[in-house]
Amino acid sequence: MKIQLSEHFTCKKLLRFSLPTIAMMIFTSVYSIVDGFFVSNYVGKTAFAAVNLIMPFLMIEGCFGFMIGTGGSALVARTLGEGKKEKANQYFTMMVCFTVILGAAISALSIIFMRPIVLFLGAEGAMIKECMTYGIIITAFNTAFMLQFLFQSFFVAAEKPNLGFGITMAAGLTNIVLDAVFVAGFRWGIAGAAIASGIGQCVGGVLPVLYFLGKPAKSFLPVKNTSLLHLTKTKLEMSIFLKTCGNGSSELMSNISASVVGMLYNFQLIKYAGENGIAAYGVVMYTQMIFFAIFIGYAVGTAPVVSYHYGAGNHAEMKSLRQKSLIFMLGAGIIMMLSAQASASFLSGVFVGYDQELLAITEHAFVIFACSYLLSGVNIYTSSFFTALNNGGVSAVISFLRTLVFQTAAVLVLPVILGIDGIWWAVTVAEVMAFIISMVFLAAMRKKYHY
Repeated sequence: MKIQLSEHFTCKKLLRFSLPTIAMMIFTSVYSIVDGFFVSNYVGKTAFAAVNLIMPFLMIEGCFGFMIGTGGSALVARTLGEGKKEKANQYFTMMVCFTVILGAAISALSIIFMRPIVLFLGAEGAMIKECMTYGIIITAFNTAFMLQFLFQSFFVAAEKPNLGFGITMAAGLTNIVLDAVFVAGFRWGIAGAAIASGIGQCVGGVLPVLYFLGKPAKSFLPVKNTSLLHLTKTKLEMSIFLKTCGNGSSELMSNISASVVGMLYNFQLIKYAGENGIAAYGVVMYTQMIFFAIFIGYAVGTAPVVSYHYGAGNHAEMKSLRQKSLIFMLGAGIIMMLSAQASASFLSGVFVGYDQELLAITEHAFVIFACSYLLSGVNIYTSSFFTALNNGGVSAVISFLRTLVFQTAAVLVLPVILGIDGIWWAVTVAEVMAFIISMVFLAAMRKKYHY
């Protein structure tokens, strides 16, 4: 049965509506995780470290699509709630067009300056060539990567989260199969992993364009467009675009900050543990992608619901959504923390079981790092909640403090006191501090938004 944005959401209905987006985010995470698995086991530890070293920069490239998608879907959903359907479609089309233009520009600049970027990130020796090979190939597919991030949010606003999940699953499976063929079969090395990811991103980014090109009840795909949205004639409205970017800036800030902090982690790990430290951190981050995908998927999946009811003035429903969501995020955080710690040995062994010293470092790091899952879901949802309310300023402050300020301070100070363990504890300390800030903002803004 189709669930509409205008309905009252019980706990069961809220989970049903957000589940496809959660699954969609998990499959998106598969790209780099599958690459890491095949590179580590079939190419070697140096290539694996190279992928981990360049990955934060590559994620910065793609997160501009996430910014436009989250900020834009909140605006479009609010416009739909106000009953302005055609205007919502014009806004949607404008954001898709700009994402294509921006993606192409970012790709060109990144490819031109890839070598200085790789050297800045700290690559040395054989890692330089591996980083450049992987980085240039992945960057060539950046427009599709940005579009995939964009449509993840808009499929929810279009009341088609299941279709979004289906397309993302197809993209993820494409990546898995091609990694097996190119890396394990053809032995193309790190280049094969990058090509496999790029083709998978094309599946996730191009198919939605073909779907939304069709007006209601029509499509360029076998699946007809029966959603609330379709691509139409539009024009650039700078005020709307700036509002979209401003509202989605928290997600941009969160992703860029996480990538910058990831680079800082790599610098610290080179200092305290060398190549093994970077490889261990890579395993921890790969598994974190899966756990965080659940939090982010729920936040993205429920944000258009909040935006719609905010636009419609349904304050009681907004309060209900906030209460249910915070309880879900806290409960999920407890379960994920315990699950991650219990499975630390197995998950570490999947990636680096061939090296006992590296395996021991990774398993130890995993157990400590998993403590951060307890509160991270609440912090991610709170930032997304304010984005859904079209308050990008508060959302950006929460994201900026959580992912950049607190983590940077922790990862610089704690290793001085605790050694390498201070690096693994840094993210947990940052989440505790961010949780306090999140609760302060939720309390301070309660009367303004009537939730």
